[in-house]
Amino acid sequence: MLALLFSGSAAFATQRALLVGVSELVNQPQALWLQAPRNDVMLMRDALLKQGFAAGDITVLADGVSGSVLPESQAIHEALGRLLAQSKSGDFVLLYFSGHGTRLRDSNKRYQEPDGLSENFLARDVRGTLGADNTLTGDLRDADFDAWIQAFLARNVFVASVFDTCSANSMTRSTSDAPATAEGPPDDPVRWRGLRTTQLIGAPGPAARAVMTRPTVTDPVPRARYVALFASESHQITPELRLPRKNRNARPQGLLTWAVVEALSRKPATWRDLFDGVLAVYPPVIDELAQRFPTRELPSPVAEGNLDAPIFANRAQAMSTRPVWRAQRSGDTLTLQAGQLDGLVVQQPLRVLATMDDGTVRSAEGTLAQAFNDKARMAVPPALRELPGAALWNITPLGEPATVALRVRAEQGLPPGLSLEYPASVIAVNDADGADVRWSGGRLEVLSPLLGAGAKPAPTDAATARRRLETLARLKWLNQLYTIARDAQFDGFDAMFEVWNGDRLVRSGSAQQVDAKLLPLRSGERAVLNVRNTSARSVDLVIVGIDPQGGARQVYPEDPGETNRFKRGTREAPAVKRFELPWFNAEGGRLLVLATPAAPYSAPRLFGTGAGDAVAGGAEVRVRGALQPESERQTFAAMVHWAGEMSAAK
Repeated sequence: MLALLFSGSAAFATQRALLVGVSELVNQPQALWLQAPRNDVMLMRDALLKQGFAAGDITVLADGVSGSVLPESQAIHEALGRLLAQSKSGDFVLLYFSGHGTRLRDSNKRYQEPDGLSENFLARDVRGTLGADNTLTGDLRDADFDAWIQAFLARNVFVASVFDTCSANSMTRSTSDAPATAEGPPDDPVRWRGLRTTQLIGAPGPAARAVMTRPTVTDPVPRARYVALFASESHQITPELRLPRKNRNARPQGLLTWAVVEALSRKPATWRDLFDGVLAVYPPVIDELAQRFPTRELPSPVAEGNLDAPIFANRAQAMSTRPVWRAQRSGDTLTLQAGQLDGLVVQQPLRVLATMDDGTVRSAEGTLAQAFNDKARMAVPPALRELPGAALWNITPLGEPATVALRVRAEQGLPPGLSLEYPASVIAVNDADGADVRWSGGRLEVLSPLLGAGAKPAPTDAATARRRLETLARLKWLNQLYTIARDAQFDGFDAMFEVWNGDRLVRSGSAQQVDAKLLPLRSGERAVLNVRNTSARSVDLVIVGIDPQGGARQVYPEDPGETNRFKRGTREAPAVKRFELPWFNAEGGRLLVLATPAAPYSAPRLFGTGAGDAVAGGAEVRVRGALQPESERQTFAAMVHWAGEMSAAK
């Protein structure tokens, strides 16, 4: 089931919403129909009215809803077109879709997913026209949604999207196994959203997919004014059932839709707060479903985009540029779903936030007691120990850890305007013996061997020094990340460093063992990274680099507004993607690959590797699921460094 969410400004912009719910697939057997989407759109409409949306600015396309337009594919595109025509700079748009989703192979896509499949939302008039390409008619594909979202962003409109559907994650990107599918008798109180294309039948009508008019944006727009919530990962399906549970007046609802409306009652200030609220109401329902469906992989909600932006406001600037981690309380101990790989160190001062059912927030300071690779623990601050267990617990650092900061001996002080994403930072020191860098008399000299000591100091003005110090600070944190994770193992995940000349593969080797056999590149050669996931699990993956000129390079995710979830693959159907590295073309280039398996209800992370200024306000995109299990997750780490004589290649 699919849904696109909120975006706008309660005070300064017009808030508009398009709510689409498809319960009936009129060209398909009734056994494939759903009950909840018509209820979902009305529940969402009521919630938006309470949030200040005007009734005339909410458009509903749904079957079974009095007075609404039927949600057929052409009608949906036309409604999107009208909404785009109405939208002006500073407005807020909520796009919401509830219904069936599916996946199929689409060789015409501009962006190819690692599993080679395209995510699709099924409109009321969908037909299966099964052939070599598994063609559908009456569907909206991820490429369609990507085009519409880009068009809204190009008008400076904040777009929030919620997909309450199966195969939801990736629905907003135009980018093998299909998900488990809807099943069970029509009167079953639990229905599953998600179909294989082979379950769909054709019907009288066009044999080819109709070409729908969709906007064209010449240059991709950064997703600084964008948020999306997804009901599931792309290989999962999501349920509809009577909610709230054990309530006499409960009606069939999509689980994500109901959770979003419940979370809004806590008066969230940011999209991250809203998503945390969604995750808080999932566990009891998921536990119940796990008892009935013990062999099914249950859905893990996903979020991406500028989650630290204020809710319902067209503002790209984050309310906080420091990370916020969820925590779980057990007695007087809080366990964080973050650790050393996120920049946490023992004895670090932290702020603890407890959100109550009515939205009231209590806070107090504390100190981190233990830090492991992917989790950490601290005591509940005494001032918060009397709070009930129903509180939502979040933790944020009070500052960057000094142990990973770039230490600069700067006689004239640090240059103004330094901007870095946690945990990288720059601090001034007086002792030259402990400095990583010296900036004196307009010349910048690197002292640390790990950062390239030995190069001749270069004349540097303040602006150039700022950029160079930011790069060196990020490089120091990348080195620290590699040091933490380099001895870990991740079964079923690998990254190969390849050297190509034209369309011919010249040589290749593991990115963990790049040596003089692979580098340096010769005339006409180029570097490519080939990532392969056969672990049968989704992966939290980041690929970042430093080019020979000292610039930061974000390889995956390429767009800071997208999630860093790399798709699940198996030995029989691996998830594979090649990344061209045109900037890795000379001595001094560095590349870091870091990956961990994504356990159900775990939070994906960017490991503090964001490019900093790629999204206005330094927004983060690392949120998915709930708390991670007690056991340490496996980790894959590789650092490729093109050194002078390849002596530093790792």
